[in-house]
Amino acid sequence: MIDDARNLDKRAIAKLITRFEDPRGAAFRRDTLDELGPGRGGRVVGITGAPGAGKSTLLGELAVRLIHEPARAVAVVAVDPSSPVSGGALLGDRTRVRFPAGERRLFFRSQASGGELGGVAPTTWQVCRLLARLFDVVFVETVGVGQSEVEIMKVADRSYLIVPPLAGDHVQFMKAGIMELPDGFVVSKADVGDPAESTLHALRAALRLARSEDVAVHRVSARTGDGVDALARAIVDAPPGPGIEARGAHFLERWVRAEHGRAGVARLEAAGGAGAAIAHHGGFDAAQLAFAPSV
Repeated sequence: MIDDARNLDKRAIAKLITRFEDPRGAAFRRDTLDELGPGRGGRVVGITGAPGAGKSTLLGELAVRLIHEPARAVAVVAVDPSSPVSGGALLGDRTRVRFPAGERRLFFRSQASGGELGGVAPTTWQVCRLLARLFDVVFVETVGVGQSEVEIMKVADRSYLIVPPLAGDHVQFMKAGIMELPDGFVVSKADVGDPAESTLHALRAALRLARSEDVAVHRVSARTGDGVDALARAIVDAPPGPGIEARGAHFLERWVRAEHGRAGVARLEAAGGAGAAIAHHGGFDAAQLAFAPSV
């Protein structure tokens, strides 16, 4: 399976992802990642925003344009709302992210949010650990989020907030929360004309007051292609982040809190904290196994 996955066989990658999503798959994850090594060392890019902002359609355009570079491979992890009946993803994003049939360098995976707050699924980070070794760019599209759902910033190397036309005035944009954290902003559906221009100016005005550093604001239209190439270049030309494994401490502590409660967190802190545990045991999965061998 690992050899096939390296060759971008979609069936093999899907099987590995299923194993990575298993809450008791720590030993399998450890062995698989050891075998893969650093791989492509792909960057993880978060795409977030309110429902209807145009995230999925834009992602489809971005991914196709990025593989114009012959050696580049791109994966998309799209987190969808969970079905109240089956618990699975409703797959709304899959209908809008359109990839050429048979293109091995493009991979798409849906995940059910599982009712998690924050816009990502409980296993999104684990899946990204695998995909970042197989692909050059891994996009994570969140569930449509509001102002306080910022978990994608913990998953991704860089994140972009998609803002549709008429999303608000500069006062609305200055509100704390998700506006304070993205590495870039994208005003979508620019082909509508004046409403998009008004939103662009309001957003830039708000950012001059709300953020001390310069933040890029892109104006794009997935329908006409306006601005999409510039956004794709900005994504691949941005300085690389510390890598997916560097965020392991956050997710180990989160896992301990969810599975073992306050007593587990106290035990972890008494041992020096999540970062120290990962460093001592040589990785996230080994630290997880040392904390709870049954995983």
